[in-house]
Amino acid sequence: MYNILLTDDEQIMIDSLKFIIEKNFPSETKLFQALSGSTALEIAAREQVDIIFMDINMPGLNGLETVKFILQARPETIIVILSAFDRFQYAQEAVNLGVYRYLTKPVNRNTVVETLRNAMNIVDQKRGRRNSEEELHKKLDIVSPMVESDFIYSAALSGTKDVSEYFSYFGISGSAWCFCCLEFPGMNEKKQNESYDNIRTLLGSRAKCITGSFMANRLATFFYFPLAGGLEKLENEAKDTLSSIYNILCLNISPGIRAGVSTFFTDPDMTGTAYNEALEALNSTPGEGGILFAGKAVAKRKDTDPGTIAEGIFGRIRAGDCASIRHLLNSYAAALQESYEGDMGKIKNAIFELLVNVRNITTEIDCNYQNDEFSSAFSVLSAADSMGSVLDFALKRCEECATDVMKFSSTKDNHIVKKAEDYIEKRMSEDLSLEDVAAAINVSPSYLSRMFKDVKGENYINYLTDMRLRRARELLRDPRMPIKEISAEIGFNDQNYFSRIFKNKFGMTPTEFRNVAK
Repeated sequence: MYNILLTDDEQIMIDSLKFIIEKNFPSETKLFQALSGSTALEIAAREQVDIIFMDINMPGLNGLETVKFILQARPETIIVILSAFDRFQYAQEAVNLGVYRYLTKPVNRNTVVETLRNAMNIVDQKRGRRNSEEELHKKLDIVSPMVESDFIYSAALSGTKDVSEYFSYFGISGSAWCFCCLEFPGMNEKKQNESYDNIRTLLGSRAKCITGSFMANRLATFFYFPLAGGLEKLENEAKDTLSSIYNILCLNISPGIRAGVSTFFTDPDMTGTAYNEALEALNSTPGEGGILFAGKAVAKRKDTDPGTIAEGIFGRIRAGDCASIRHLLNSYAAALQESYEGDMGKIKNAIFELLVNVRNITTEIDCNYQNDEFSSAFSVLSAADSMGSVLDFALKRCEECATDVMKFSSTKDNHIVKKAEDYIEKRMSEDLSLEDVAAAINVSPSYLSRMFKDVKGENYINYLTDMRLRRARELLRDPRMPIKEISAEIGFNDQNYFSRIFKNKFGMTPTEFRNVAK
């Protein structure tokens, strides 16, 4: 079936074309018709039109202008120009735009049939090529992760005969390489499946790498860099790159990721050694997160004061990470004992204050969270006769909160994003940074950023821009409102910048859109 749009300002011409097409191509076409360029644009935007017969001389938006906009939005459309003018300048402009044929009126019936049949053949070829490409991409999307995971498995075990063959297959020869083991605390299996493609894309967009599949909540990645300028220089640059990638992962996927990186090698026989080094570095990484390179001693932590460790606990709660809570809580208790010289009364008060903050953080994220155990927290802590019982009670409450946050964050119906949307809608003309919106709805910027990625599938800036442009499109339908005023209304102080991104989004400038929308 072919979708065909007939555009002419004379209905008799449309009826003639319709009669010829239906007579010669019965049951093969779905016909649409438009008496103006603006109507043709609307139909082309709404329907998947394959072929368009377009008159040039029409009131308002002429045929060549209409063709220009249509081909910008959907370049694969086949355009046949119909014109009562045989002027060279029209034909030349049509050719420059990329139209298929330029026919002068009156058009012979056989010419219409032949032109349409050839156009259909071109559509078939494009469909076949597109289907083949899509099928190839689908196969690659399935096969590539399998091949990469098999390489990671073989390389980690080392000594397997396939490693050198993989080096040749992936073009790793002449490179220095390392293993990086990543741990994503609190990420359940469902979340892993949802995030895996995004993680692979983020890693691969910033460095050449091969990524394995999740093993529990860990992911092994093999990074390789062209060996040029000496190994020492490469190592320094590569470490900067990997540190940057780590920060991007924490921002876009989950805060508090732990990462261990091996030293750099060139010998394929050392893959097993490299993998073990990366694992050892990962296991030496602080529980609250960070990246550690093998051979680099873990620096003595400066955050041994209770307040700083408490912030680490709050971060783990916001991340929905139960795994690191016990380690941090033990460190917190040790720091309290040192600060208060074993005074149990002061230690209990500090832990009670910690639990109050933990509960508040949880209710900020999940306003429906309730736990009656917190109501009796003060009396339970006061009656506790040992540090062990105090820590046991605190640990259970913290883990319960982290678990609730993890479950809540994995749902798509997230009220945090809805609150952010409502806030943006009311203040669209203002300069709205992620930090401003997060502060207004009482969540952390990193958490709000992650929620936009999870719920909307895009980052905050892209979502805000799209939201503003959608609003601009609505306002442009009112011809009385100046474009400069619309630009300011949606938060763009620079009208030229507004026009540029509007055209990038919709394929036409605000002025052109307004003319079409009349």
